[in-house]
Amino acid sequence: MWRLWCLVACAVLMAACATPQRSVLPGEMAWIGRLALTVHTDPAQSVTAGFDLRGSPDAGTLLLTSPLGNAVASVAWSETQAEWRQGDKVITKRNLDELTTELGGTALPVAALFAWLNGTPLETDGWQADLSRHADGRIAAKRTHPLPSAELRLILQP
Repeated sequence: MWRLWCLVACAVLMAACATPQRSVLPGEMAWIGRLALTVHTDPAQSVTAGFDLRGSPDAGTLLLTSPLGNAVASVAWSETQAEWRQGDKVITKRNLDELTTELGGTALPVAALFAWLNGTPLETDGWQADLSRHADGRIAAKRTHPLPSAELRLILQP
C-alpha cells in the first residue's frame, strides 16, 4: 500500500490537519479534484485521494488529501530537486523521475499527465489516456505495460 500511495503522489503531500483550499496565483496552472488509482496486482491495490496539483513537469507541488480533507502527503519539485513529505518522513532526490522510481518502482509519465490535464492526448511509457470526457472534468488513463497494469481516474473540480 505504501508504494501505491507513493505512486499516486508523483505524482505526484503533508500529514496532520484539514487543509484549506489554496489560492491560485496569476499565471499559475492548477488542478484540484479527486483521483482513484488501481494497480492490478494479486490482490489488486487501490487508493482514492483528493489532490491539489500546481505547476508544470519542470516545477510544481502536489498535495494529497484523505476523503475527509486531511493532508496525507506532499511533493514539491523543481528542475534540480524533488521532495516527498509524509508526516515526519522526507525523501529527497535530484528530480521527479528519480523520486517516483524510488517511491513506486518506476518513473511516472509526469509530462503526459500535465498534457492530459490540459486536454492533449499523449501516449507514453505504456499509458494511454481517455480524454473523451475531459470537457466534463473527467480523465481516465490505463497502463498496460510494464506489468502490473494500472488504471488512474481523475475528476477535476470546476
